[in-house]
Amino acid sequence: MEIEGIRAAIAEGRTALGIEFGSTRIKAVLTGPDNAPLATGGHDWENQFADRVWTYSLDAVHSGMREAYASLAGQVREQYGVELRTVGAMGVSAMMHGYLAFDADGALLVPFRTWRNTITGPASEELSALFGYNIPQRWSIAHLYQAMLNGEEHVPSIASINTLAGYVHFLLTGERVLGVGDASGMFPIDTTTGGYDATMLGQFDELAASRGYGCTLAALLPSVLPAGAPAGSLTAAGAALLDPTGVLQPGVLFCPPEGDAGTGMVATNSVAVRTGNVSAGTSIFAMVVLAQPLARMHPELDLVTTPAGDLVAMVHCNNGASELNAWAGLFGEFATRIGATADAGTVFETLFTASLEGEPDCGGLLAYNYLSGEHITGLEEGRPLFVRTPDSRFTLANFMRTQLFAALSSLRIGMNILLTDESVALDSLFAHGGLFKTRGVAQRYLAAAVNAPVSVGDIAGEGGAWGIALLAAYARDKADGQSLADYLTTSVFAGAALETVAPDPADVAGFDTYLTRFSNGLAIEHAAVSHT
Repeated sequence: MEIEGIRAAIAEGRTALGIEFGSTRIKAVLTGPDNAPLATGGHDWENQFADRVWTYSLDAVHSGMREAYASLAGQVREQYGVELRTVGAMGVSAMMHGYLAFDADGALLVPFRTWRNTITGPASEELSALFGYNIPQRWSIAHLYQAMLNGEEHVPSIASINTLAGYVHFLLTGERVLGVGDASGMFPIDTTTGGYDATMLGQFDELAASRGYGCTLAALLPSVLPAGAPAGSLTAAGAALLDPTGVLQPGVLFCPPEGDAGTGMVATNSVAVRTGNVSAGTSIFAMVVLAQPLARMHPELDLVTTPAGDLVAMVHCNNGASELNAWAGLFGEFATRIGATADAGTVFETLFTASLEGEPDCGGLLAYNYLSGEHITGLEEGRPLFVRTPDSRFTLANFMRTQLFAALSSLRIGMNILLTDESVALDSLFAHGGLFKTRGVAQRYLAAAVNAPVSVGDIAGEGGAWGIALLAAYARDKADGQSLADYLTTSVFAGAALETVAPDPADVAGFDTYLTRFSNGLAIEHAAVSHT
């Protein structure tokens, strides 16, 4: 669009705004009438490990949201010379799962327990057995039931529970609702009705009663909405919270709040059956939209939904690229000490590219990227490790290839169940996230890990914040009966350029050899957790 056309679109509110709360960054994206990003804003933040719980404070949520919005509004002002007084539609997304429990006055009863915690093992196992449906430790219902098992004092005072996206949406609109994709990380969804599974709700209420809690779970959970449904509007109080300067006006339409897995599917056009995507950041996870339910329950696989309500198998690993980032930081510090001026991007690109010269099986080296627990491999806590034998080939290329393989190994273990044991069909797999920024490296290794073609492109450059902006635009613009998949294909991704890499047989064999070493060496990781 020409600059005058953009100014007019902003002034007239022919835009959409998405805000996503990621693990390390809160990001805001403003899109224009063609759904292309016009401006972005952001705010860096970090979780805290307090009293052995991974958490973020609500003050950090509020201030981070304001900072992200302020930086976006400032960019609009500087780049286009107009004030951001309104937008055509808005949406909020955030890290899925976790536990935010409130009393009748809306006060938070215990610190926010994020997806990263692995402290609900007994609840997860008991609920999975009761429902015949995998309930991962990250899910909100596992946190609630674990609090009951623990006899925690706050439980009788709970009036509502929510996810982070649902909480922020409530702050801005006053509506206690949730998109079906995010809701599917709180409690199982019945894909025939689009709501929480009624039979399982009743089973949980009976279980809670047996523990002495008069709980009606349906009353505690937010209402469920599909993509495209109106989910309230920006209130005066919400506008003042988001923009204390008073420039932003209330009344903006909101789409249902969603989780980062759902917005990742939208941002990669992976909401249709037999499509999938892999997102790699602090965590790494794969989402595959199923043509039919799985044959049996697998504790390694989550069953969630797309924002439109279609069943999705999710392989979620708590540990992604954080350990890689730590090593890159160490090498960057060394470069600084010898007088080099390489920035972080150059350090990453140099190290990643060096890995391409490594041996297919990493030369006998072994690494674990486990900063936190990993349910895929049965670990409640993590210890980052690097191990080698006296006869292994310890080179920079092999070392970096090892670190990259480590970031993909737990994912591969989960994907084996999905693609091999369940014979799930997958037509396309899209990869996005920081791990894939260096062209042709992690993409190549992922193709080897799953033995399938992997595509990357610039279509997901702004990530989940863009994904939730697209969901907001869909709620505003969709034609009667138009599916989310059709809207994305025709209105957003038509003509999008992708680069696809097929698996190299030598890489596939090398990764298989490495994975055997990784699996056999898990006893080392368990010992490290037990003794350090």
